Amino acid sequence: MRKQRVVIITGAAGGIGRALVDAHLNVGDIVVAADLPDSGVLELARGFGAADLGLEFDVSREEDILVLYERIDAQFDHIDVLVNNAAMGPSMAATTQTPIDDFRRVLAVNLIGPFLMAREAARRMQPGAAIINVASMAGIIGNPKRNAYAASKAGLISITKSLACELASLGIRVMAVAPGYVRTPMVAQLEHAGQTNLEAVRSRVPMGRMARPDEIARAVRFLASPDAHCINGTVLTIDGGWMSFNQPGDAHPRVSEIPQAELSRPPQSTNKRIVLVTGGATSIGAAVARRFAANGDTVVLADINGAAAAKFAKSLGGEHIGKSVDIASEMQVVALFDDLRERFGGLDVLVNSAAWPDSCKSGVEQTPAEIARVIDVNLTGAFTCAREAIKMMRPDGVILNIGSINRSLTIAQRHAYGASKAGLEMLTRCMAAELGPVGIRTATIALGFIHTPDSAQNAISRRNPALGGGQFEGMANAAFFLASPDASYINGSTLYVGAG
Repeated sequence: MRKQRVVIITGAAGGIGRALVDAHLNVGDIVVAADLPDSGVLELARGFGAADLGLEFDVSREEDILVLYERIDAQFDHIDVLVNNAAMGPSMAATTQTPIDDFRRVLAVNLIGPFLMAREAARRMQPGAAIINVASMAGIIGNPKRNAYAASKAGLISITKSLACELASLGIRVMAVAPGYVRTPMVAQLEHAGQTNLEAVRSRVPMGRMARPDEIARAVRFLASPDAHCINGTVLTIDGGWMSFNQPGDAHPRVSEIPQAELSRPPQSTNKRIVLVTGGATSIGAAVARRFAANGDTVVLADINGAAAAKFAKSLGGEHIGKSVDIASEMQVVALFDDLRERFGGLDVLVNSAAWPDSCKSGVEQTPAEIARVIDVNLTGAFTCAREAIKMMRPDGVILNIGSINRSLTIAQRHAYGASKAGLEMLTRCMAAELGPVGIRTATIALGFIHTPDSAQNAISRRNPALGGGQFEGMANAAFFLASPDASYINGSTLYVGAG
């Protein structure tokens, strides 16, 4: 039987905080809910189990933090997860009208306090533990009159990455989520009072609505779970595609009423999904296929090695199918989707996993044919598959593109590969902006160093903060999560997998 995890959640009495509490209680975790005095956190905790705990404190005061941990130490002998959720919202004051004490107060609550919470948690954590910081889209893109708030969230994102590097050798993972607009009780009250124009906000989001607090909580719960053991140092945006839209006008047609999906979680379908995985016969693609098959979904494996695809599909049992397809051939891709349409009538998930490696030659030695083959498979082929998939996708369809850390951390002599993966990540964002209004989500999984038989193991382990590197299973778990209802507000985002 799994040992119950002890999960500390700050800002637990707020909208996202309460959703975080519920999400962790629902999977059997022991929750330590902490918030300001008179926030209602003690009353909230009375509805918990006997082992759970509610505590009052001010995250901006180091003495309060130390007392908080003394209380926790008295009741628990371990801490498994810290969720730094407590925060002060933006004051919306002009720069010239912002007192320096107000600026410092926001930094104390949103940045320094979470760092101290992480410091004390790390002293008590064992390998396998996780720290999740709730940052904000405001820490990534600029907005007027949000100076202290945005700066504090950007600082929290930076601390997330530095702590991830420092604590990885201890087996402690550190990650962040960056929510966009979330329908919390406070936001709903502002809308009701006519103090904010949420209709304009919704029209700016490709998905046409704000997030629900539970959508943030479910993403945090995944990152803190053992299924995310290969994810470290990542910052996952949960914005409905806001950051993927970059042009004048509305990202979504304006609606006069509050979207129902913003108010409550829609009923979840129990039907098995049809999932297409390109490059699905071996390695990453095979791991992804195995994960979806284990869920009861029907998997179609498209691979240039048709015999291997058919053999692997048979080994999975059920109605899974292996197909011989070179995705660099438009004719073969179109024929594949025609066959799928005839067999199944629709498609629920596309995972573009097929990839062609770079020759790793210097730029002056690479031939146009070598470059073209990498681009044709990794970028053009993925686009062709996405184009045909969109034509037959059912509502709530998902397109996942397997990218690479090589998109942001370039590697010498991998010119074509890096270019193809950079293009693929931007393709994901462009499609998120286009397809959000029709209910199709996209996301990129950017792989770090994955251990394969031909990888340079020693060099990889020296570069990776976490010993062991990324593994196929962890990547498959990430794909399964992103394609699930738990990721329902993640659109156009990139999730980095590969231990930091």
